[in-house]
Amino acid sequence: MPASLPISNTPYWATQSLTVLVPVYNEAESLRQMVAEMDKFLNQAPVATTVLFIDDGSTDGSLSLLRAICQPGTCYEFISLRTNQGLSTAIKAGIDHCRSTLIGYIDSDIQTVPLDFLTFFDFFPEYDMVNGIRAKRQDTFVKKLSSKVANGVRRALINDGIEDTGCPLKIMKMEYARRLPLFHGMHRFLGALVQLQGGRVKQVPVRHFPRFAGTAKYTLWNRAWKPLVDTFGFRWIRSRWKNYEIGEQYRPNGRA
Repeated sequence: MPASLPISNTPYWATQSLTVLVPVYNEAESLRQMVAEMDKFLNQAPVATTVLFIDDGSTDGSLSLLRAICQPGTCYEFISLRTNQGLSTAIKAGIDHCRSTLIGYIDSDIQTVPLDFLTFFDFFPEYDMVNGIRAKRQDTFVKKLSSKVANGVRRALINDGIEDTGCPLKIMKMEYARRLPLFHGMHRFLGALVQLQGGRVKQVPVRHFPRFAGTAKYTLWNRAWKPLVDTFGFRWIRSRWKNYEIGEQYRPNGRA
């Protein structure tokens, strides 16, 4: 278990808040255990934290469980998409409904654990995003191989230096999250999109575990071919991306 982060009373942390996004698609078997793992993190988090579940059109009873989990007086909230839209849309919907200064992301299958977020806080505010690297991955050979190939092809085509873009353990500053464009496969390029905005990304090893329950939602097809197609889409977006800085402004009080 990671050591507890020394509580910092610096002005930076005094003004920060965190929302952890947890996309859910047919994960009824894992949700109760996910909450138990999240509670361990919430008890040690050095910053005010809310957990926002995003139900992505589940059909297995996940939404009913979320209604029971998210009660007044808890740190848990949820939104539900009317139909299944995919991971990128679920993450973007979560960002759009956040009120915090920092955004975290973790999957609900508990292959990574919330306690490892504690090691991320040391790198703020110097960095704008911290991305996990899954150490000693507890996946099948085919899953590890397809992921390795996809990561290698992506790095070769966009040269972003992100070692494990698929790691479902990330924290980023809201000002960068707000500018993420929604497109199919966006979740595969979160680090690259932060870099595209001029942000700095730190990569940190995290633990990885076998799936707690349920079945994986990705196949060899969407771990290999789809990421390749999405990478070309990202290259198109990158070639047309624009940043700007305000040089001067005048905004009288009371005007929108």
